[in-house]
Amino acid sequence: MCDEPGATAVPLSLPRRRLPRPPRGPRVPRGLGLARGLRPARGLRFGLPGRRTVVKGLVLCVPAAAFVAQAVGALLPHVPLLLAATAGSLAAEGVLYRWQRGMVSLFAKSHVDVTVRHVLRDLLLVVGLLRLGEQHRETVYAPLVAGLLAFYGLHWAIQAVSVLVRRTRTLPVVTRNIDTSALRLTPAPPLLLRRPGHRLAAFGLPATAGLLATTATDAPVCGAAGLALSLTAALTGLGVLLLRLLPGRRPAGEQEVLDWFEAWLAAYRPTVGLYFSGGASSAYQANMWLEPLARLDGRPLIVLRERHMVQRIAATDIPVVCLPRVSTLMRLEHSTLRVLLHPSNSGKTSQVLRIPTIKHAFVNHGESDKLSSCNPYAKAYDEVWVAGPAARERYALAEVGVEDKDVVEIGRPQLDAVAPYAGPPAPGAYTTVLYAPTWEGWDGNPGNTSVVEAGENLVRALLADPGVRLLYKPHPLTGSVDPRARAADLRIRELVRAAGRERGGPRPDASAAAELTRRTAELDGLVAAGFRSAADQAERMLRRPAPEPGRAGEVARATAAWEEAYRASLPAWEHQVVTDARPPLYVCFNQADLLISDVSSVISDFLASGKPYAVANTSGLAEDVFRKSFPTVAAATVLTPDASGVPALLEAVRHPELDELAGARAELALRLLGPAEPPSQERFAGAVRALCATAGEHRARMAERTSAELPLPAPRRHAGALSTSVAPDPRGRRP
Repeated sequence: MCDEPGATAVPLSLPRRRLPRPPRGPRVPRGLGLARGLRPARGLRFGLPGRRTVVKGLVLCVPAAAFVAQAVGALLPHVPLLLAATAGSLAAEGVLYRWQRGMVSLFAKSHVDVTVRHVLRDLLLVVGLLRLGEQHRETVYAPLVAGLLAFYGLHWAIQAVSVLVRRTRTLPVVTRNIDTSALRLTPAPPLLLRRPGHRLAAFGLPATAGLLATTATDAPVCGAAGLALSLTAALTGLGVLLLRLLPGRRPAGEQEVLDWFEAWLAAYRPTVGLYFSGGASSAYQANMWLEPLARLDGRPLIVLRERHMVQRIAATDIPVVCLPRVSTLMRLEHSTLRVLLHPSNSGKTSQVLRIPTIKHAFVNHGESDKLSSCNPYAKAYDEVWVAGPAARERYALAEVGVEDKDVVEIGRPQLDAVAPYAGPPAPGAYTTVLYAPTWEGWDGNPGNTSVVEAGENLVRALLADPGVRLLYKPHPLTGSVDPRARAADLRIRELVRAAGRERGGPRPDASAAAELTRRTAELDGLVAAGFRSAADQAERMLRRPAPEPGRAGEVARATAAWEEAYRASLPAWEHQVVTDARPPLYVCFNQADLLISDVSSVISDFLASGKPYAVANTSGLAEDVFRKSFPTVAAATVLTPDASGVPALLEAVRHPELDELAGARAELALRLLGPAEPPSQERFAGAVRALCATAGEHRARMAERTSAELPLPAPRRHAGALSTSVAPDPRGRRP
């Protein structure tokens, strides 16, 4: 903190007190509610890691024991033991692929993949056959051995061809909402032909079964019949894949796809785009900007970098392009795209910032007083767009290199969906409380999330009030760093569900549930892709062409109808654990009379409603220091980890005359979110137009300079991935 007199405290320099690791198991905080007997279930508190370890041990030991028993049965030889061990080995294989997928990869890393296991299983059967009876069996069963070898040869041939087919279908550009009929895309090959483990298990089962029957009956014809079926299946699969390698059956080649992409850019002429790179769990950061982007004038575009993220982006009519390679990304340089919006920072962001013809604005995925809301990386962008004056001050105090002239206040256009405060709960009605804590973050600061230290106490205090209805909505990343947060989250969920079971009460009639089912099916029909499980990226591109005109309006109407049906289907008394994508956070805002959260962007967004909110202080700071350090807490009720202030907080919500923070909330909302007029969407659109104009002026100056003085190299070709990364020498010399 600043030592100068009168200086404002900056959250960047807060002391970070690390909690000591508990000696055993996840620690249950002592405090309010523990004396009432509402302790977490034993199965949730202890034993889960031990049980998982036991299950993994069994999964490892059972196949190994089966192979050992099979080897003993083959070498003795002992037919019953050989048959039982082989059957047990096959059963263990089925369990692996049905319930223990993680162990399949563990076996593969140990070089004991499905091929090795299958070969070993059949080899031991052959050894058993050869050791039974007289020496003449070697000549009798030699054709079976030859057929088995031929089958494995075909299996490896299928795998090689499937790799070639996959390469032809892995395109340099992945799209959504774009007509790709010119790329000659076709449905994907059957899933069985693309997964070696499943394929070998399915195609090899007749051969293994035939060898087992031969071992039991001493009839070589059984083994021959099983091998014939396996060979026929393998040959058929190989033929199906080979047909896809014919010139007329392949999708467009790499250069053809790139030429098509450039032609599409020239025809679509995008003006503003949303750039996003990240893991699957971070898709919400981009999704919150889809609707404001769609409402802009012009031709928006979504630019992604990871192939898996194409399906994570929520339903939208905006064209989506995924450009995994830098060389493909650089083709945007000569397009009409003028502005890219960045809702998050990532390692790959630096790659797109190298495009000089595009202006870049950091819009973030929410604003809070945490370190991530004034990251020094923000100075790499042309502009930083924030909600209100508080964020501008935050950057100035943080001194991370972001100049005030580059900060633009646009409000939060997403908050149009948040309903304003309509008064306290009606007399006799339940008080709906939304507990929406944030996650633990990367730095281990105990003040990041209240889940570990205060979550259970808060939930118990709320559940102890018979007039409270609790909505618990944890952050999607809760527990991804600290296992204690994950354990506490599971215990909180169980507390909420147990309280709901104990409360009981009348429920809406069956028609409400039927209406919700109907509305869900209607909405899914509009937004869900409906892909078959075997679809690959090329097939998804084929099945997601440009949407029909008016689809966005239909989705909006269906979403509103679903939200109404959702509210009608829930009893007013029932506690809820909300973890699905539906209902979204803003719908929970509209249901709640009170929010309890941590220092996060959830607070800033909730202020748009004008309703009371509280913040759990698990930072170890005194309340006055906590309020000064985090401006978003200025209008909040600060709760201690023992949740002792919850009863008084509920009284203030139910009786507005006791609410002393209403005026402070209105002032804070103005500081954090900016003025209500003009609307945020209008300010957002104005900022986009202004930055587009700046980009256009920059292009015009560069074009004029190029035509007059020619100090810059000729337009770059895209033959190589690295050619675009070479900056021109200011004196016109080649590097």
